[in-house]
Amino acid sequence: MEKTFPRSRIAEVELSKGGLNDVKIKAVPSHGLRVTIEDIPHPAYMVNHNFELVWANERAQAEVLTMIDELPAAGEERSVFRLLSMLDTDDAIDLLRFQIALAKTRMTVACFGSICGVAAPQACAKLIQMYNDVTALPAQPVVDTLITLTGADGQATRRHAFASFYREGIFVVLVADQTEVEPMLNLLARRDEVIRSLLCHRLPVLSQLAVLVTDLQSSVKICSELPPEEYFQLINEIWAAMAPIFRKYHATIGKHAGDGMLYYFLPQPDSDHMFNALQCAHSIRQEMVRISKSWQLSKNWHNELYLNTGVHEGQEWLGTFQSSTSVEFVALGDTINQAARISEFARYGSIWASKNLVSKLPHELREKVRYGVHRRSNDGRETFVASSYAMVSSLLEQSGANSKKLRDIATLAITEVIEVASDN
Repeated sequence: MEKTFPRSRIAEVELSKGGLNDVKIKAVPSHGLRVTIEDIPHPAYMVNHNFELVWANERAQAEVLTMIDELPAAGEERSVFRLLSMLDTDDAIDLLRFQIALAKTRMTVACFGSICGVAAPQACAKLIQMYNDVTALPAQPVVDTLITLTGADGQATRRHAFASFYREGIFVVLVADQTEVEPMLNLLARRDEVIRSLLCHRLPVLSQLAVLVTDLQSSVKICSELPPEEYFQLINEIWAAMAPIFRKYHATIGKHAGDGMLYYFLPQPDSDHMFNALQCAHSIRQEMVRISKSWQLSKNWHNELYLNTGVHEGQEWLGTFQSSTSVEFVALGDTINQAARISEFARYGSIWASKNLVSKLPHELREKVRYGVHRRSNDGRETFVASSYAMVSSLLEQSGANSKKLRDIATLAITEVIEVASDN
């Protein structure tokens, strides 16, 4: 038997010129034909939480997204608000209101305005006015709104606009009124199946991102000192403790390789993704102190457990690699490799970030980060120089190290992140 939503979980919302009317709740049928992502007979697409298009089926391209032959490479150019505003306003006005009502629940007018900035100035002004006019949709797992949509053939039809919400984005399906909607509702009820299928079909996008790579220091030594079952217990405990921290700061998992972790931080409508990465790194370090003390007590040993962290930023192609059992996010380019090298440079639980990342933080957020470089004078005294950077090669020379594996980032300017204040 297919899993279905309990009663009062799907909202049906009517559109009017002034915005969205009061919400009416309807129950979901408990049976129906099985539909998959691949054979949805209606226009369907997915946007991320910046409302950038990341996937669309052929029906959506033929009936809704008629303004483009193919998706632009850059994420900001895939803004669903920009794309829909390129259509005749009367043809897409209800769908545009629906998308803006979804956005209003999740972002302030300032955030919305920054996202709409990629549209033409006149269109951007109209979008902001529309944002002020519509009523934000309630937070529901699935929303069903009746809209009017004019297709490429000039025919206006009533549609159920279903929106289903996931950590990875929002899935929208436009079902013609008077069509049996039960199969569609049953598909949306299979949440794990839906999101896996969407991720498998997600199109690569050129996106700004921050990358965090962290690695357990002296893992070979620790592994040699612990029985196999205890070593795996330790690694699993670290992963379990860090998972809610990564979720809190909107991180997307890249991979867990051995005792290391790779996460991506993508632009968010209500927070700075680079600052999220630094806050996450700082929280991880604090959590690791707790884990280290716990294991010292339980094992009666003096080993300190450290996660060494490197953080970098760049613009890369983000896509997915898929197997029969898993979907893995992958970013192509040097940003990931350089973040990994920075983590190899870091020691004793330190956090090192690139100058690229720290210098691009808005001033008010950079003020919340205490960072800098320790310098050694000729007489051997060490001084911390706040708000400064150094090339990796000069830091290696200062410490007397000569690491061949760090040659590829020798000229990269980095800084040590000492503390990160909350942005609340």
